[in-house]
Amino acid sequence: MAVRIAGVTIPNEKRVEIALTYIYGIGNTKSKEILKTTGVNPDTRVKDLSDDEANKLRNVIEKQNKVEGDLRREVMSNIKRLKDIGCYRGLRHSKGLPVRGQRTKTNNRTVRGNTRKTAASGRAKAAQKT
Repeated sequence: MAVRIAGVTIPNEKRVEIALTYIYGIGNTKSKEILKTTGVNPDTRVKDLSDDEANKLRNVIEKQNKVEGDLRREVMSNIKRLKDIGCYRGLRHSKGLPVRGQRTKTNNRTVRGNTRKTAASGRAKAAQKT
């Protein structure tokens, strides 16, 4: 029996404590809080959850926490607002650069989408063309 919470099918073989973190917006701490309020044992495997326990979890997560689509929408609207007002953080977002003060002389290749290519592969391709 697969358990779906907030539109996400959580993995059957994992402990409930870890499986809940597969839902966008729920991390380790929030997962432990939810299990404490519902009274579900964190060491239980998802496949061993009773229907009653699964419903308790589903109710608490969907009613009391902003998760998945709603949270994604809110984050995107916050970023859009920053871009619209033209603040520094908004400009950094639109340029695809680090937003939180990280250095950019080195160490921001992944944010820029600039992964380093090895020089040897470039030369090998050039040699094949001739």
